Amino acid sequence: MTSDQPRPGRWAAVARASLAPARAFQAPSRTPLLQVLKTAVAAVVAWAVCSFVSSGQPPLFGAIAAIIVVQPSVNQSLSRAIERSIGVIAGVVVAYLVSLVFGAPSWLILLAIVVSLLVGWALRFPQSSTVQIPISAMLVLSIGAQTPGYAFERIIETVIGALIGVAVNWLVVPPVALKPARESVTGLGREIAATMDGLATVLSAPTDEAYRTGMLVEARLLRPMQTKAQKAVDAAEESLRFNPRRTANRELLRENAELLTTLGIVTNRVLGMARAVTDHFDRTLPEEPNAVAIAEELRRAAHDLRLVLDETAAGAAPDGPPVDLEPALTAPLRAIVPDPQHWILIGSLLEDLRRVREEIVGASADLR
Repeated sequence: MTSDQPRPGRWAAVARASLAPARAFQAPSRTPLLQVLKTAVAAVVAWAVCSFVSSGQPPLFGAIAAIIVVQPSVNQSLSRAIERSIGVIAGVVVAYLVSLVFGAPSWLILLAIVVSLLVGWALRFPQSSTVQIPISAMLVLSIGAQTPGYAFERIIETVIGALIGVAVNWLVVPPVALKPARESVTGLGREIAATMDGLATVLSAPTDEAYRTGMLVEARLLRPMQTKAQKAVDAAEESLRFNPRRTANRELLRENAELLTTLGIVTNRVLGMARAVTDHFDRTLPEEPNAVAIAEELRRAAHDLRLVLDETAAGAAPDGPPVDLEPALTAPLRAIVPDPQHWILIGSLLEDLRRVREEIVGASADLR
C-alpha cells in the first residue's frame, strides 16, 4: 500500500468524527421499548376517546396530554397529569379574562403570554405547568376566538388525555426500578470489600507508595458510589408509589434500603481507616503484631460482607473469588499493647474495625 492511499480504518474514523455532533444530543441510554409502546397506545386511545368530545377540531390537547403523562413511574404520571391539567385550566382562564378586559386587539396574544408567565411565577407552579399556561392561552385566543366552546372542550380533552395516560401506565406493566437499585447497592458493597482487602495488604505486607495511593483513591471513590446507590434506591421507592406491584416488591425495597444504611456506616469507617493508614504509614507497620491482626480481621470482614451481599449464598460472588459460606467474624479482636510509634494509628483502626464488625455481624444476623 502506497503512502498516498488511505490507511485501513481511516474512513471509519472520518465517519465517527462526522457523527460526533449528532451524538452530543443522544441520551446515554435508550428509553425502554415498552415505555415507547405504552406512550403510543395512550396517544391513540386518547385521540379516539377525545374525538367524541371535540367538535370539529382535532383532539390535539388530549393526545399531547397522554404523551406527556406516560412517565417512568406511576407516581410521576400522576404528578404530570395534575400539572398538565392545572396548566391548561389556568391558561384558559387567563385567555378568558384578558379577552374580557381588552377585547380582541392584535396584541392581545402577547399580553396573554406575559400575564400567563407571571401567573405561573406568582403561584409557584412547577416548570411544566408554567410553560403550559401561555401555550393554552395562545391556542384559545388564536383558535378559540372563532370556535364557540373551544376553551371548555380543551379543558375536558386535556383531563381525559391525562387520565388515559395514567391508566395506561398503571395497567400495562408499571415499571419497577428495583434491579438498578440492587445492582448499585451490591456494587458499593463489593467495592467496600475490595478496599478492606487492600487495607489488609498494606497492614500485613510490604507495599510501595503507588499501591497505597491507589488504595486511598479507591476508598475515596466509595463516596460517589454511595451517592449513586442512594439515588437508585430513591428512584426505586418512587417507582413503587401508587404501583399495583408495590406489595410484591415492598420487602425487597426495604432490604435494599437497610443494606444501604449499613454500607453507608461501613463506608465512613473504611474511608477513615484508609486515610489514617496512608497518613501514618511507615515501613515498620507490617511488623506490628496488632497491624497484622487487624489485617486478618479486615479480610474476615470483607468475606462476611460478601456473604451479606450474596442473598442466596450460592457459594460464589458474581465478580470475585469463591466465598466460603461460613461467617468469619466469630469473635472480637483482642489487641496487645502496640509499639509506642504506632499506638495512635492502631487505636484508631481498632475503633473503626469495631464499628465495621458490629454493622456486618448485625446485617448477617438479619439475613438469618
